Amino acid sequence: MADLTKIFKAYDVRGVVPDELNEEIAQAVGAAFVEVTGADSVVMAHDMRTSSGPLAAAFARGATSRGAGVVNAGLGSTDMLYYASGSLNLPGVMFTASHNPAQYNGMKMCRAGAVPIGSDTGLSEIRDRAAELIAGGAAGTAGTGTVTERNLLGGYAAHLKTLVDLSGIRPLKVVVDAGNGMGGYTVPEVFTGLPIELTPLYFELDGSFPNHEANPIEPENLRDLQKAVVDRGADIGIAFDGDADRCWVIDERGESVSPSTVTALVAVRELAKHPGATIIHNLITSQGVPEIVREHGGVPVRTRVGHSFIKAEMARTGAVFGGEHSAHYYFRDFWFADSGMLAALHVLAALGEQDRPLSEVLSRYSRYASSGEINSRVADQAAALARVRETFAGREGVTLDELDGLTVSGPDWWFNLRPSNTEPLLRLNAEAADEKMMAAVRDEALAVVRS
Repeated sequence: MADLTKIFKAYDVRGVVPDELNEEIAQAVGAAFVEVTGADSVVMAHDMRTSSGPLAAAFARGATSRGAGVVNAGLGSTDMLYYASGSLNLPGVMFTASHNPAQYNGMKMCRAGAVPIGSDTGLSEIRDRAAELIAGGAAGTAGTGTVTERNLLGGYAAHLKTLVDLSGIRPLKVVVDAGNGMGGYTVPEVFTGLPIELTPLYFELDGSFPNHEANPIEPENLRDLQKAVVDRGADIGIAFDGDADRCWVIDERGESVSPSTVTALVAVRELAKHPGATIIHNLITSQGVPEIVREHGGVPVRTRVGHSFIKAEMARTGAVFGGEHSAHYYFRDFWFADSGMLAALHVLAALGEQDRPLSEVLSRYSRYASSGEINSRVADQAAALARVRETFAGREGVTLDELDGLTVSGPDWWFNLRPSNTEPLLRLNAEAADEKMMAAVRDEALAVVRS
């Protein structure tokens, strides 16, 4: 039987094309998806990678072979697929490898209403059934389902603008770096009719990513955007990843803005509309986020890292908003799904509703010095974590918790160490009251990890 465990991850499917992921597998997954979910119809979209269209077509053949109808939205961002799943109330699949290099592709799946499918909520069953179908050669039998083409870009853009009021903002100069990804397709439609002077960077859809990797969490991928913002005297810069479900913000000085700062800003805006609401933040988001949420009458809830945990906790608590350090932002009004574009519109609205520069607007939401994520390659993750635990346990005023990896907290500092699920790495995030203290905490933790 085919072994699909390498490409079926905790939350999605991802692998090198065609060595690990090909049309035969996509077709089997389409059939298995319908069988496992019981879907009568499925909506799908795909990014700009050359393999995405053929993989989507193969998935459709598998789905229709099991009698399901397929609504093909064609090109789209991942959050456009969530809009499609939510507005049409259909299970969905997005063909993308997000920020991964050009040779990769993958699938992000959800149930009707954009409810995520992960390894413990159906993805493992889909994997196992697809493997059986490949082994038995039964993934491509003729069926009664049909494929319907439907352009959902306009509806997606219109819906986002009902969630954030930009009608009264002042004119803004905005530079957007799409990284040759799907932001180049969605931004022009979403920005239509807004008082925005847009400078586009790398809007040409090109899955080979000729200019830079479409991953804004890596500082080197922001250099062109930062320079363009300063050179053009822009009010703000925005970078999207390959499937445009994440956004990164650059202020008018060309300085990178922490996603924790954006989380706090959007949380305050959502709390103004929904007083007393719950806000989700993962455990490596700045401590400033829960402080600011409480100050504005909200209820902060801390979760593990990962979109499935955040979405599950949002659904459980009815949270109005959630933010992650990775620049994923989740909205109750968007079917609890993440949308980089919706987060960007909130920042644009906050900036355009008053006359101060972005750096001043955001200064009230940034309180601490942080290290960013630092990876250490270790032979034995458990042993390294044990060393850190032993080093810091018992110190006066220090607490430890293991919600996700190991979090060590002092009076005015904390750090978290999490093992990678796919590589022999430990990921460190540290934060403290000032830069000097943060550096001391960071360096001590790294020294123990790497000893």
